[in-house]
Amino acid sequence: MTFTKTLLASTILVAALTGAAFAQSALTVKFTDPDWDGKTVPKKAICTITGGSGAMTPALEVSDVPDGTVKIVESYNDETYTPMDKGGHGVLGFDVTPANGVVTVPSVPGETDQLPAGVSVVKKNLGTGKYDKPGWLPPCSGGGGNRYTMDVNALDASGKLLGTAHVDIGHY
Repeated sequence: MTFTKTLLASTILVAALTGAAFAQSALTVKFTDPDWDGKTVPKKAICTITGGSGAMTPALEVSDVPDGTVKIVESYNDETYTPMDKGGHGVLGFDVTPANGVVTVPSVPGETDQLPAGVSVVKKNLGTGKYDKPGWLPPCSGGGGNRYTMDVNALDASGKLLGTAHVDIGHY
């Protein structure tokens, strides 16, 4: 084998191994509450400022969860309003133990940092003024038609990202 062929083969092998080491799985996410359809945010899930009832995150079934996952982290986004995109509505962590690659993530209240055991505020929302609430801030656009999404991430005990999904939670 010539030096060039050996170098090329080595480069391909390293690229393949490196890519595999950093590859992330695509998670499959389903709403378990029929009020969540991914199109319209249900009234029970909007902030109290605009007439909601205390707001709850969507309960989820997450499948294709990689081995080694110990936490599901959900980042809440308002993609229409840039200051509140990319986790601007807050980030919650859920301790999980997958069974056959599936976990159930419960619904938890918004506008509070008093959460059930095994659920934590990873990053408080970025709301200011009357929107400065503890924990995650539910959809709060006042019915302006904003697009709300969430990023669902599976992490191992060291915080390494193992899997991810981007989910539409609806317009409000």
